[in-house]
Amino acid sequence: MRIDSYMAVNQVYGPNATKRSPYASSASPRDAVEISDFGNAYQVAKKAAQGQEPVREDKVAEIKSQIENGTYNVPLSAVAEKMAAQLLG
Repeated sequence: MRIDSYMAVNQVYGPNATKRSPYASSASPRDAVEISDFGNAYQVAKKAAQGQEPVREDKVAEIKSQIENGTYNVPLSAVAEKMAAQLLG
């Protein structure tokens, strides 16, 4: 083994100080987090759901069976009133 070759390789792969790019800004970089619109809406919905009452499984099962049997009926006037209330605020 040649020692002079080892020394040359050691200089190349030895511990080096971090070199700064001449294009890097002098200000220290800071990490930033940006939440997408979807993520923000998800957080709002999650908080709103936490404040609600738990799902009434008996009521859900009752309505589900009525839908399957074809006996579930909602008056059109009730649907129209809810739609108008949502649109008019």
